[in-house]
Amino acid sequence: MTLANITVNTQSSIRIGGSKVLYFDPYLIPAASHDADLIFITHKHYDHFEPESIAKLQKVETLLVAPESMKKKALSESGMAEGNCLFYQPGESFEAGGIAVETIPAYNKLKPFHPKGKKWQGYVVTMDDTRYYVSGDTDVNEDIKKVRCDVALIPVGGFYTMDWKQAAEYIAQIKPQAVIPTHYGSIVGNKTDGEEFQKMLEGLNGDIHVELKL
Repeated sequence: MTLANITVNTQSSIRIGGSKVLYFDPYLIPAASHDADLIFITHKHYDHFEPESIAKLQKVETLLVAPESMKKKALSESGMAEGNCLFYQPGESFEAGGIAVETIPAYNKLKPFHPKGKKWQGYVVTMDDTRYYVSGDTDVNEDIKKVRCDVALIPVGGFYTMDWKQAAEYIAQIKPQAVIPTHYGSIVGNKTDGEEFQKMLEGLNGDIHVELKL
């Protein structure tokens, strides 16, 4: 499986290209491209919802998809027209801009940073017959254990999210074809977390392709 269509800019700032151009939590986007068909926001923290980066990506028809709990903030700060903004709660399935989308709860189990009650979310999007899971900031929990996907992009930096050991065990359990670790090496986590994740996962399930893009 090729993952050449996926770019991780930094943290959880992700671009997936295909029949559509999808961005997830764009952050510190270096140059204006105005090529986004859809922009997905997982939650309101500054390194996941950055209006300056959204402005560099949006075009007239770009759609913004965000948690319902972020509606007021997104409408007032995103710079997007209200008619281009779509809001959903975790656990919903819908179509946006020709892309099938499922919202997956994203939360910490014991840590205070991402409470389940905030109703923040990751996304499973299906594009060109491939199911991509972008988890947002989350610990391993019963909700994300239900995810079925071809490609997973998950945090491994620990502290605010699952760490690389927990992430490797989780991916070995859900068995995607490929995985890209994110959310390490800058704001949180060590630069070696991706490599440690890869080594551990290869020991647990060598059939899952790991690609490091940070």
